[in-house]
Amino acid sequence: MFRRRTPGQAAAPAEPVAKVGGKGRPTPTRREAEAAARSRAKVPTSKKEAAKLLRQRRAEENAKMRQGIKAGDERYLPARDQGKVRRFVRDFVDSRLCMAEFLLPALLVIMVLTYSGNPTLQGYGNGLWTAIILLVIVDTGYLIWRIKREVRTRFPDETPKRLGFYAILRTMQLRFMRMPKANLKLGQKPPARY
Repeated sequence: MFRRRTPGQAAAPAEPVAKVGGKGRPTPTRREAEAAARSRAKVPTSKKEAAKLLRQRRAEENAKMRQGIKAGDERYLPARDQGKVRRFVRDFVDSRLCMAEFLLPALLVIMVLTYSGNPTLQGYGNGLWTAIILLVIVDTGYLIWRIKREVRTRFPDETPKRLGFYAILRTMQLRFMRMPKANLKLGQKPPARY
C-alpha cells in the first residue's frame, strides 16, 4: 500500500467506468456556474445597466398590454372598459354613426370660417357651430336613451349606471382612434348574447 515502486513497475491505469444515465458533460466550476446564473438572471452590475434593463422590461410589458387592449382582451383592459355590459355599449356605439364623431373635424372648419376675417364666412361659421351643437345634443340624448333601454332588456341584473357617460366618451373619439378597437362595422347589429 505505501510502498515505493520501482520505475519498471508502473501502476496499470484504471479504466474509466462509464456512468449509466450521466449528464454527458463535465461539471462546471463554481466560477462558471455563478457567471451562467448571473447571465440568466440578467442582474445588472451598474446603475446604467439597471436603468436600461428596467426600460426594456417596461417597453415589453407596455407592448404586450397595447396588443391586448387593441384585441379587446379582458385581462388587459382598464377597469372602466371591463365587463360584458361595457362591451355591449362599445359595440352599440361602434355599430352606428354618431354626430359627436364629427364634432372635432367640424370644430376645425368652424375655426377656419370664424377667423377668416370675412363677415359672411364668420356668419356661416357661427351658424354651423349652433347647428352642430344642437345635432350632437339631440343625437347623444337619443343614443343614451336607447342604450339604457337595451341594457335593461339584455342585462336585467345589471344597473345602467354611468353607461351614458361611457357612451358619450366613446362617441366623441374618432373611429380609428378608439381603444379598444371597434369589433363591429357601421350598420352591423351587436350580437344577441355576450
